[in-house]
Amino acid sequence: NENRERAWRPSRETKLETIPNCEACAKPTPEEVRGWAQSFDKLMKSPAGRNVFREFLRTEYSEENMLFWLACEELKTECNKHTIDEKARMIYEDYISILSPKEVSLDSRVREVINRKMQEPSSHTFDDAQLQIYTLMHRDSYPRFLNSAIYKSLLQSVSRSSSES
Repeated sequence: NENRERAWRPSRETKLETIPNCEACAKPTPEEVRGWAQSFDKLMKSPAGRNVFREFLRTEYSEENMLFWLACEELKTECNKHTIDEKARMIYEDYISILSPKEVSLDSRVREVINRKMQEPSSHTFDDAQLQIYTLMHRDSYPRFLNSAIYKSLLQSVSRSSSES
């Protein structure tokens, strides 16, 4: 067990290092940026929107919510059983474990469900938790984001650059 643990750790660290700080995406259009204020779903469906929102969450010390949500989205695209197991354990260690510095805020019912599902992880092990974090970001952080200097200055800069062209 100890050898497996040692062998697993370095590969885990290397995998996490390859996660980019931000998603690659094109510069958002003024319409797209304005659209983010109309709906949280529009913001979250846009790679540029997720990046800007993630920057905002970092200022509120709650970036782990977006990182967890993105990790769950990535897990859902996996088909390989071994990779699903590995990624599910990484997500659990990074965001669910009470020992993690990046632990997300979940209620006890959802934690119990995850603990049961971790016996046989699937690409949907964290669906309830992901929904809970999505809802938390929507209700809690999103209204503050729309009033933030980060969003307002981006809105101003894309509006300015579109009126200049």
